[in-house]
Amino acid sequence: MTGFHHVTILRDEVVRFLAPRAGATYADVTLGGGGHTEALLKADPACRVIGVDRDDVAIAAASARLAAFGDRFSVVRGAFGDAADLLPTGLAGLVADLGVSSPQLDDPDRGMSLRREASSGPLDMRMDRSSGRTARELVDELSADALADVIFEFGDERRSRKIARAIKDAAERGELATTGDLRHAIYSAVGGSTVGGIDPATRTFQALRIAVNDELGQLDRLLASLPALLAEDGVAALISFHSLEDRRVKHAFADEAVWEALVKKPVEASAEEVAHNPRARSAKLRAARRRRAGEAPLDRAARYEEKRKKKWGKA
Repeated sequence: MTGFHHVTILRDEVVRFLAPRAGATYADVTLGGGGHTEALLKADPACRVIGVDRDDVAIAAASARLAAFGDRFSVVRGAFGDAADLLPTGLAGLVADLGVSSPQLDDPDRGMSLRREASSGPLDMRMDRSSGRTARELVDELSADALADVIFEFGDERRSRKIARAIKDAAERGELATTGDLRHAIYSAVGGSTVGGIDPATRTFQALRIAVNDELGQLDRLLASLPALLAEDGVAALISFHSLEDRRVKHAFADEAVWEALVKKPVEASAEEVAHNPRARSAKLRAARRRRAGEAPLDRAARYEEKRKKKWGKA
């Protein structure tokens, strides 16, 4: 792959929530192509941003893109779930875009692509290709029942038993080396007709990718580390792309002893953004402020009064 072009999702909304200020340090723990980091650095000429990513291609691309910002930008190689070990404490804000970057999805060599023209890609799916098991190795390690559980839990695929058996059968026949082979095995179980414009292999591909990269485990560890990473009044902004992620973020930010949720419902991409970037249609952004020590959550009456003042003023 010669480049790493990824359209930044909900960029302006992230900047609005984090509100960069001079002298403060922020973290982008899913650096990717560097779009959110660049927007934060441009929003204030004296803030700093630390980027985290486990994809060497993304790190190289973002480092080149952000070189003009000098030492205001730095990068650490690692997974976002290990943020507690990679980042300093006292951050003024942190952003995580939990989606897979377009170059990762589209590059046949990554083994995540559903496109027919990419059907010769290896069945890999790792974000960090230097370590961990591939999707093919995962299939070999799991029984048919365990594989079906993965497909059902992470892909919300109701036909998981039939699909898992077809995948295992293809592996046993030596016919499961590429993404095209995986797609063919899935089609053999449930047919190849799209439903509502969605390829019948989409949910299984998603489930295997999530399992290979431990995406939900990474998110759980990140959420647990956020209170210690952020300074008082620090803001966390997390963008999720499916219900399993969004549910975890919502549950974490519901702890009113630690967080003040800045939105009641997740912020979604505008129709204009979706038209420009269809992959933004499933994005959900939640943001929360870390409370100050000793700060008590507002009771219902106080919340109503605060909303009234924000809308109508004190008079």
